Amino acid sequence: MSRTPVPGVVTDTARLVRAAADEDRGALWRLAEPGRQLDSNVIRLAPDAGVAGHVEPDLDVLVCVVGGSGRLETTEGPQALAPGAVVWLPHGARRSLTAGPDGLCYLTVHRRRPGLTVGAAPVEQAGGEAACLLDLVCPGCGRLAQEPGARFCSRCGEELPSV
Repeated sequence: MSRTPVPGVVTDTARLVRAAADEDRGALWRLAEPGRQLDSNVIRLAPDAGVAGHVEPDLDVLVCVVGGSGRLETTEGPQALAPGAVVWLPHGARRSLTAGPDGLCYLTVHRRRPGLTVGAAPVEQAGGEAACLLDLVCPGCGRLAQEPGARFCSRCGEELPSV
């Protein structure tokens, strides 16, 4: 017998920001409710750290700044980020984020990717959607790891998050 998901508060971003210690980096919270169609995270970047320029080929991402400050860089130029800013990052658009002097804390929301499977994919599913990159973003310096299977950041040595 399956249980129907029930609407409700899943986190308090103001509490997360207040409770975060200076050394807290990376994902402070992840949406984990069963049966969901969305993924969501609260991410905290260190002061002056960033998420390197990249393109998300498949998913639009909505970002809501909940603490600190920073800058969004796109092909259209830089945009200041402050608490309350809601940013739409359309799929296929190049973007990077840089935290301000007090760091940057933001909520992300996007369509959930299908789970990874072990073994060969059936021909009709080959290709599929790209894997989420959050586990490759260094919580210390914000660098996106390029090395397959990386467990530590090649720039600063920080352990990468496990998803």
